[in-house]
Formats: sequence, structure tokens, C-alpha cells
Amino acid sequence: MQQIVNFLIRNKTFITFLLLFCFSLFLTFQSHTYQKAKFINSANWVSGKVYNGSNNISDYFHLKKYNEQLVEENLRLRKTLLNIPEAAIDTTQSKDSLLTDYNLYSASIIKNSFTKKRNYLLINKGSSDSIKQDMGVITSRGIVGIIENTSNKFANVQSVLNSLSEINASIKSTNNFGSLKWNGNNHNTVQLVDILRSAEIKKGDTIITGGMSSIFPKGIPVGTIKNLSLDASKNYYLIDVELFNDMTTLDHVYIIENLNKEEILTLENSIDE
Repeated sequence: MQQIVNFLIRNKTFITFLLLFCFSLFLTFQSHTYQKAKFINSANWVSGKVYNGSNNISDYFHLKKYNEQLVEENLRLRKTLLNIPEAAIDTTQSKDSLLTDYNLYSASIIKNSFTKKRNYLLINKGSSDSIKQDMGVITSRGIVGIIENTSNKFANVQSVLNSLSEINASIKSTNNFGSLKWNGNNHNTVQLVDILRSAEIKKGDTIITGGMSSIFPKGIPVGTIKNLSLDASKNYYLIDVELFNDMTTLDHVYIIENLNKEEILTLENSIDE
């Protein structure tokens, strides 16, 4: 406190000048409209910059929250799209009756491998979150893999980049069906096999899930035809499919639950017997 008093005594001339200067500015702004307006505009500009900077900082620290909100909104939209067929909808049906075939859950990836022959992902949802074996896993861009096993809070996903993976897929423009596999060579490319040479296909054609299983519904994006050739028998195509997903940068995923799965499997098993 004594130091402050000593400073004021030593610098009383400067302080007096500063007070007089501020007082003269006040009188100038009060008596002259132009100077007052310029001062207010300058003050608004400064305060605007300060508040804008503060808002940007606040937004940065809330990115995680905003991202989670966006994921939840996408989840609701995708559930709607997944359960409403492309064909015209019967308007006599209620909205709730349409949303009965599939359920979706969101999850985050906490571990992802893509350089091995058998690649897996680990997600932060498990059996306590209603996640079960053989559920399909996708992103907003396309397929990721299939749930292989679960613990209470986590689940392993067999990646589409896994030499054991085999997923039913079709060519969107022709509806020709085949099996999606991976030869282990490129993390951006998988292979579609069992497509007859009579199929009218070309580079750039879109590949989607075929819907011939109880895991993925029909129409989930996979990728586009990158290369094609005939196999040794000359009866089937060998097709390289460039994935829509970048499997090296995955973050959030959606898990698909087919609510009719048990009924479908029961019927299939009764036929096999």
C-alpha cells in the first residue's frame, strides 16, 4: 500500500495531466456528435472483436459437445431413412409403424487396426448398451464391419478389412449379387466376387449391401468399382471396389440392429433341417 502512495506522490504531475486529458476527451465527445459517434463505433468494434474471440474460444472448447449432438441428430435421421423404403409409402400407416424393422445405436471407435490381414475395431458400447454379436456397423459414408463379440461396456468389430469377412453386396445399377471379401493388399480396396460375366457392369458403378442377410439391410453404401477383369474360368468377374469410407480415419459409427433377425433365422434354420 505504501508503495502505491509513494508512486502517486512521485508521479502526481503525470497523473494530473492524465486526468485532465481524459476529462477533455469526455467534454469533446459530449459536445461534438461526430467525435462521439466515432468513439462509440470504435468502442463497438473493439468490444465486437473481443466478444467474437471469446465466442470462438468457447465454441472450440464445446466442439465435443456439438459433435455428440450432431451424431445423435444423424442417428435419428438415419433410423428414419433406414426404415422407410425407397418405394412410395402407404400414407395410411402411422409413422411409428414404419419404424419397426431396424434400430440404430451410436458409438465411438477407441481402437482401429487396418494394416493386418485380420483387422478389428474396438468401440465404446457393449452388451449393457444393447449391442450384440452379428450387428452391422456403418458410418454416414458406408459399411465398416460386423460386431464379433461384446463385453459389458465394449465390443469388437470385425472390419471389412479382414480376410475372414464376407458380406453380401450387389451392384446398384443391375442388382447382380456377390460376396464382398478382402485380399489384404490395400486398406482402401475390397473385392467383390461371384458376379457372372453376363452382368452389364463398368468402372465407377456403385456397390451397395445386397440385403440377403439378417445383418445389413439393402442399400447401405459400400464403394465404387475401381477395376474389373475375368477370373481363370472366364465365367465370373474379379472386381476391385474402392470403399467410400476411409478406414484409417474412422471416429463415430452406427450399429444396426435388425429387430426381425430372430424370426428370420428361425425360418432359415427350419428350412435347413
